[in-house]
Amino acid sequence: MSTIAENIAKVRARIREAEQAYGRAPGSVELLAVSKTKPAADIREAHACGLADFGENYLQEALAKQAELADLALTWHFIGPIQSNKTRPIAEHFHWVHSVDRLKIAQRLSEQRPASLPPLNILLQVNVSGEDSKSGCAPDELPALAQAVAQLPHLKLRGLMAIPEPTEDVAAQHAAFARLRELMLALNLGLDALSIGMSHDLEAAVAEGATWVRIGTALFGARDYGVSH
Repeated sequence: MSTIAENIAKVRARIREAEQAYGRAPGSVELLAVSKTKPAADIREAHACGLADFGENYLQEALAKQAELADLALTWHFIGPIQSNKTRPIAEHFHWVHSVDRLKIAQRLSEQRPASLPPLNILLQVNVSGEDSKSGCAPDELPALAQAVAQLPHLKLRGLMAIPEPTEDVAAQHAAFARLRELMLALNLGLDALSIGMSHDLEAAVAEGATWVRIGTALFGARDYGVSH
C-alpha cells in the first residue's frame, strides 16, 4: 500500500474504534480529507482509496485542483475564512461551506449560488474558545445568525463548525466540542451536521457528536505552506 492508502486505513480505524467506544452508530462519522497545500495527485490517490469529500482553505488553489480533477466525482468543502470578494466562485464551485460566520457572507453566497445547482450546504463557524485570532461568530450571536441564514434561498443550513484552541488536554477537548453540540441543539432548527475534530483530537470529537472530522496531516503528512495560493 502507498503511504496515503495506509494513512487512510489508520484514520478510518481510529474513527471506527471511537464510534464503537462512544456508542455512535457505525458509519455515522464521515471523513473529510483536508487537502489544502497538497497536489491534485494526492487527492486522486485518496479518491482511489474510496474518499470523495475534500476540504480546501485557499480558493485559487482549490479551483485549480477542481479543474484538474474534473473527471472524478468529488464533493468539495470550503473550510477557510471567506472574504466578500471570494463568495461568487465559492457559491459556484463548492458543495459545502463550513466557515460562514456572518450574515453578509451568507447573503452573498445565497445570491450568487447558481439556480441550476442544489442549495449550498452551510455550516456556521462558532468561536467556542473566544480566541481573538480565530474566525467564527460569538456563541451569543449564533441564534440570530442561524435564524437569518436558515431563511435564505439557495442555501441549506446544516449545522455548526468549530476550531477550538489546540490542546492535548483531553477533558478540554471534550468540553469545547460538547459546548458546540449544546449550542446546536439549543437552536432547535433540526440541524444534522457537526464539523469538529482534526488529526490530534478526532476521538474527543466523535465522542461529542461529530458528523464530519476534518483530517489533513494524518492523511497527507505535514503541510507545505510554500505552495502559492
